[in-house]
Amino acid sequence: MTTDVTSRRAVVVGLGLIGGSVALALGEQGFTVFGIDRDEDRLRLALDRGVIAAIGDDLAAEIVVVCVPAGSVGPAVLEILARGGRNPSVIVTDVCGVKRPIVDSIDDPRFIGGHPMAGSEQLGLDGARADMFVGATWVLTPTATTDPARYAQLVAMVTRMGALALALDAADHDRLVAMVSHVPHLVAATLMHRATIGAASDGALLQLAAGGFRDMTRVAAGDPAIWPRICQANASAIDATLAEVIADLQELRSMIAEDRLDDLQGFLAGSSAARRALPAKTVQPTALATCRIPVPDRPGVLAEVTRIASDLGVNVVDLQIAHSVEGGLGVLQLTVDAARAHDLATAVVAREYRCSIEVL
Repeated sequence: MTTDVTSRRAVVVGLGLIGGSVALALGEQGFTVFGIDRDEDRLRLALDRGVIAAIGDDLAAEIVVVCVPAGSVGPAVLEILARGGRNPSVIVTDVCGVKRPIVDSIDDPRFIGGHPMAGSEQLGLDGARADMFVGATWVLTPTATTDPARYAQLVAMVTRMGALALALDAADHDRLVAMVSHVPHLVAATLMHRATIGAASDGALLQLAAGGFRDMTRVAAGDPAIWPRICQANASAIDATLAEVIADLQELRSMIAEDRLDDLQGFLAGSSAARRALPAKTVQPTALATCRIPVPDRPGVLAEVTRIASDLGVNVVDLQIAHSVEGGLGVLQLTVDAARAHDLATAVVAREYRCSIEVL
């Protein structure tokens, strides 16, 4: 697999907001980017604006990023993988906000599911930016069949885009994203819907929508076309999270109706403290360390170790695999924040691996 960035070739399938941003970010890395999209006008616009270098597939590409709506990702990935003459070292990934249905349907070491936690209220190519992913978390979903070399290559690509890779099990991703992305969008849309109805009889209502309301409903301005398929694909996790949110709202309603002001203040104080403690956008650490972990050559080791790091909240800045000349054993090298290297080493040792640390 080549490491010469200046000679790299990539294909982006779907040139909307995220696909256009992926294409621009890859272009800044020196990739020659080919674009595929069902909308001929969008393809021409992407070419004219320099988002892509050429229209169509490129069988020599080493990376194909599928950026189509949720319901179309699986068929698009399978079509890409089945196309004859493709680069034998190709990496195929996607950016869909729901992972389990896709990962479960594609058992191929060339495919690694992905989801950059980034976006914009702007729609389509007009909102695409090369720096869209700087400081963002980019979830990857390695499985027991994931090829370690491809995974390392994808982590490196994500890192060069300015994002930090986070390995998660696909089902865990969907459960967590229901809480932090899918349900918040539905709640924002509901508030906006209710305010719009209220404004029909009280014309001043929307004029009173100051900073708090605008901040809370900002995400409702996102592309509505993508959300029905996302909700369909992640229905179970969204339903469970909505049930929990509705239960909390019902409890708040009871606190207010029953004049339980101390309980209400405690609820609001806890939420206020939790909100202030939310981490800011992830940033690249300035002090790094490499954790070297000898691993057996068996399926699932890469996914297991990278998920240990993710469970701890340890961001992997780079990843390499050194193979033993004797075969059967290799060394997984994870570059992480030096301040968290000991935490990672302790956790992997508890899982009966060995680990050494080198501060860079």
